Amino acid sequence: MKHNLRNISIIGALVSGTCFIPSGAFAQTEAASTTAANPLPTADRDFVQAASMSSSTEIDASKLAMSNSSDKDVKSFARHMMIDHTKLSAQLKMAAPHGVEVPKDNSDTAVLDSLRPLKGPDFDKAYIAKVGVDGHKQAIAAFEKEVSDGQNASLKKAAQKALPTIKEHYAMAQQLASKKGVSE
Repeated sequence: MKHNLRNISIIGALVSGTCFIPSGAFAQTEAASTTAANPLPTADRDFVQAASMSSSTEIDASKLAMSNSSDKDVKSFARHMMIDHTKLSAQLKMAAPHGVEVPKDNSDTAVLDSLRPLKGPDFDKAYIAKVGVDGHKQAIAAFEKEVSDGQNASLKKAAQKALPTIKEHYAMAQQLASKKGVSE
C-alpha cells in the first residue's frame, strides 16, 4: 500500500507540475556536456573530463572519509588527497586553453553513493579500494594517455607535471591497503 501511495504522490506532482528533482541528479551529465562543448581534439577533451572527474571524486570522497572513518591513517590519507587534488584541479584549470571550461563538481556519483552509507571499517575498506587504489590507477591511465596522445601542449605538459604526484598517491594507497588488509 505504501508503494502505491508513493506512486500516486509522484503522479500527482507530475500532473500539478511540482515535481522535485534533486539538484545533483544532473551534475554528471552537465559536466560531461560542458566537456563535450570544449573546442579541443578528442584526446584532450577526454583528458579534461577524466582529470576533472578524478580530482572532484577524490576531494568529495575524502571529505566523506573525514566524517565516516574513525581510522587516523585513513583520515591522514584523505587530508593529503584533499590538499593535493585541490591543487591538481587548479593546475588543470590554469593549463586549459582560453575558452575551454573545465567542469567543476564533476564527481563520480556512483562511487560517492556507494560510500555514503558506510561507516567505520566498512567505509575504510571501500574508500581505500575504490578511491585510493582503483581511482588512482584510472587516473594514472588517463594522465599517461594525455602525455602520449594529447594534442594540446599546455594540457600535455600539465599531465606530465602531475603524473609523479598521482603515481605517489597510488603508491600511498597501495601501502594503506596493505596496512589495513584491503585486497586490491
